[in-house]
Parts: sequence; structure tokens; C-alpha cells
Amino acid sequence: MTKQPNIVFLITDQQRYDTISALGYPHVDTPNLDRLVTEGVHFTRCYAAAPSCVPARASLFSGYYPHTTGVLNNAASWQKGWIEDLSAAGYDCVNVGKMHTQPMDAQAGFRARMIVENKDRSMAKRGRDFIDEWDKAIQKAGFEKPGLPTYSKLNDYADRLGAFDWPLPRDLHSDVFVADLAIDWIEKSRLEAPFFLQVGFPGPHPPYDPTEEDVEPYLGRDLKIRPVSDGDLQSQPVAFQRLAAKHAAGDHDAVRHKIDAPEQERHRQRAYYLANVTMIDAQVGKIIDALEKAGQLDDTIIVFTSDHGDSLGDHGHSQKWTMYEEVIKLPLIIWGPGAFAAKGPVDGLVQHMDVAPTLFELAGITFPEGREALSFAKALRGEPFEGREAIYCEQGLDVVFQFSKFVSMVRTSRWKYVHLLDEDFGQLFDLLEDPLEENNLWCDPDKSAIREDMHERLFNWRLESGYQTRDWAESAR
Repeated sequence: MTKQPNIVFLITDQQRYDTISALGYPHVDTPNLDRLVTEGVHFTRCYAAAPSCVPARASLFSGYYPHTTGVLNNAASWQKGWIEDLSAAGYDCVNVGKMHTQPMDAQAGFRARMIVENKDRSMAKRGRDFIDEWDKAIQKAGFEKPGLPTYSKLNDYADRLGAFDWPLPRDLHSDVFVADLAIDWIEKSRLEAPFFLQVGFPGPHPPYDPTEEDVEPYLGRDLKIRPVSDGDLQSQPVAFQRLAAKHAAGDHDAVRHKIDAPEQERHRQRAYYLANVTMIDAQVGKIIDALEKAGQLDDTIIVFTSDHGDSLGDHGHSQKWTMYEEVIKLPLIIWGPGAFAAKGPVDGLVQHMDVAPTLFELAGITFPEGREALSFAKALRGEPFEGREAIYCEQGLDVVFQFSKFVSMVRTSRWKYVHLLDEDFGQLFDLLEDPLEENNLWCDPDKSAIREDMHERLFNWRLESGYQTRDWAESAR
């Protein structure tokens, strides 16, 4: 790669780390992502700065933590970030699919946007006046958009846990539709300047809606689902227990949660979720083929990641908002022939937003000073890389998570500490001895010194962050 690289930034919505075969999960079919893993660099410990969509993305695309951006929940507005800086440096910046900006149609530094947002979202019925490109295509084809209003009519709706067969033609599935838009742009654009193409897949966010053809191979497969231990939910902070109860009492994104769902129902939910991942994998392959056909592949860096994960019933929870590994640990793959020397896994701790200064460095562009994101480019160059000493994650009051004013987490190589602002009880996990986070050590007297140390680490980080960002915070959003 001799010129300034193109960047294709592929981001899914709500995809767990344990969903890619080449990352050690052979029960998932992901041949195209496996290629990126095998030929590129993947990070085994990459973490989101927030356990929900909007704050996680605002952090990723700004290079700041949620408490700095002020975007602490899914209702908060954001539209400014480093895309503007990339555009100013000469990149042709285009978004296809989901960005989750607020407002949805904010330009956000892109020259052009072809917006596709949430899958289970009937804009008109929810008082929103924004109709995205996918909505228009479904309307033009004469169909009703699948979602809660349609799926809830099924006799077994409550037992499906958000898992449904896609009922419309395959080319109208959200993830296929987004990929086709991206491919159309690649094929029809002159591609003279270096470009930044952000492709936001709406899946595997619920409803978990693959086609019947895609889900069939998973139905009889061992999907390695862990049972929820009897004491797991009872050992959680009250706020998390209330969150699980709320999901079990109603619907969110066409998911009716069951804390103690039968094994058969959980298996079906997991099968549909993973089948949606496989559908996305196929679209990634199509985009790679389009780049190669256009003569751009050898000059392109591809990034694949997600915004956060999904509990899928683990620990008794539905979807996100908690600080468990299933929710905040993310796949992060970077591929670029000739762009960097390293291949294989990188085990150092990285914050999700660290992608931004890394890409800037690879492109020969200075990343704006004062940002909290840190480049890990030396890991791509094959140089010694220890990663961050600790990573952090935050969540404020949300339209769904209404049970704690503010939750924050710090994770080191061994320990995870979860603090709730309005509770005296939190979570402390020894991830070396208890990687599945089944044994909350918060009340263990032998671990009191560790708990205090982690609390002090969290406190000092907030002070340092506030000082570092003091000049930016006032005018950032």
C-alpha cells in the first residue's frame, strides 16, 4: 500500500465477541470474517465505553468517554466527531446504513449519507417524522415493515424471545439492503480521492430476523449456551435485578424476555441471532468482492467491529445495559494488505474508541489533541504493545434502564469493578479465576482491599479525564 489508504469501517449493532468462528467459536459460520481475522489483526480484549448504542457510538466517533461527551443514554443528541477532521484532511466520507446519530439525519462530517436505522422502528407510530432509505424501499415494494406490530400477532410471540423468520424478499432484509447500497456506491463512484466508507449494519440487533434458509443450519447445532445459575441474578445489584424484571414484564425491540426461559426457547433465540451474524458475514464478503472488482482492495484498510454486545439471556438478562463481558466486550478486526506488518491476535486492553487515532496515524493525519482515545498503531506494526492499564464503561439513566442514575465500570487485566451511584452494593469479579462472572466478590472481606483500590482507580480516572478535557467539554456537542 503506497498511497494514503481508503478506509472501510464496518460496524454491526449489538454483536458479541463470541460470534466469529476464527476467534474460537466454531459453532458460528463466518467464512468472510474468518478471512479478515486470519489475514489481519484482531484484538482479544476490546471494550465499549458504554453498554448501549448511542453513547457507545458517540464515544467511538468522538474519541471521548461518555461523561465527557455528555451522551450517557440512547436519548441523548450527538453529531460531532472525528469524521469532520477526516473530511477536512481530504477524505471523501460517506455513510451507508446505521450511525445512530441524534438527530438521525445529522451530516456528522459525511459528504453523503444513505441512512438505515433500527429494525424494529415504525417511525410514524412513535411520533418520529424521519423515514430512512430502507423504510422507503419497503413502502415502494408495497409491504408492511416487519416489527412488533406484525410479530406480536403470532400465537407463540412471547415464547420466541425476539426470534422471527424474515417474511419479506431477501433483498429487503435490513443487512442485505445496507450492503447493496454500499456496493452500489462502490461500483458507481469514481473513487479518486481516498475514501472513508462507513457501513452500519442494523443487525444482529433484535428482532433476530434471519431468513428461514439462513437459520436452518443452526437449529440442531450445539450453540454452547450457559444456564443461568440459581444465585446469579440474586447476587446482582438491585438496579440490574429490576432491569431483568422490566424486560420480562414487557416488550422492547420485539423481544419479550424470560428470566428462566426454557432451554429450547433460548436455543432458538441464539440460533436466530447467530444466523443473522452469518447473513452479515455474507454481506461483508460481497463488499470485499466489490472493492476488489473496483481495483481498490489492495489500497483499503477494513475495520470490522460492533457498538456493544447482547446478553441473550446470560445472567438472566435481555439485550444490553449491564457491564457483563457479553455486553461490553467487542470483536475488533483490522485488515489491510501491506498497510501494517503484524498479523494475528493482540491481547492488550484497548478501548473501542482507540480505533480512531490508530486510523489517523495509518493515514498520516494528526489526530486532534486532547482526545481521550489512544492509538494502538504500534501493535499493527508488530512492536511490543501492552495496551491500556485499565478500561472504563459508563451508563446513565435511559428510557429502558431507569433504575440507577449512573453506573460506571473499571476493568484491569484481572479485575472488574462495577459501581452504582445510588446503591451501596456493586459488583467485583476476578476475571482470571471467574471468567464467566458468576461469583460476585463485592462482600468478600478478603477482597476489600482490591475493591477499595478499584474504586480509587475509578475516582482518579474521572478527575484526570475532567482535567484533560476541560477546554473541549464546553463546545463539543
